[in-house]
Amino acid sequence: MGKHDHPHVEASGASLARAAQAALEGAGEAWTDMRAEIFDAVAAIGKPASAYEIADIVSQKRGKRVAPNSVYRILDLFVANNLVRRVESANAFVANSHPGCLHDCIFLICDTCGTAVHVDDDTLSTGVRAAAEKTGFAAERPVIEVRGKCAECQ
Repeated sequence: MGKHDHPHVEASGASLARAAQAALEGAGEAWTDMRAEIFDAVAAIGKPASAYEIADIVSQKRGKRVAPNSVYRILDLFVANNLVRRVESANAFVANSHPGCLHDCIFLICDTCGTAVHVDDDTLSTGVRAAAEKTGFAAERPVIEVRGKCAECQ
């Protein structure tokens, strides 16, 4: 991925849900009630959440059990369409605050409170891709995760 030449508009709340819906429908996928509820749950948590946590939230809202494997399938669809990012080291998911914009994932993850901040730094990710290319490796989806303590927890 190259340097991005556009300003980022960080969406939240209803505008984030609308942006996610537009991105998913633009990819030819339906925005169903279940998908909307799962996206809303991921966005509302505000830090990386497991499929089980998301399933619990949606189950409580619906008044009936939602299976985690159903949540995983929808989360996989969301990741594939850039609506949600997967925090690999935690097997957890966070809403992408600008779903119409593609960048490699760089997460700063607090080991104390669990928050994850997504950073876009195309210079860093381009360097990672270039280093992989020098070894003959084709980097398809670089994910960089930095674990430590956020400013609030230091």
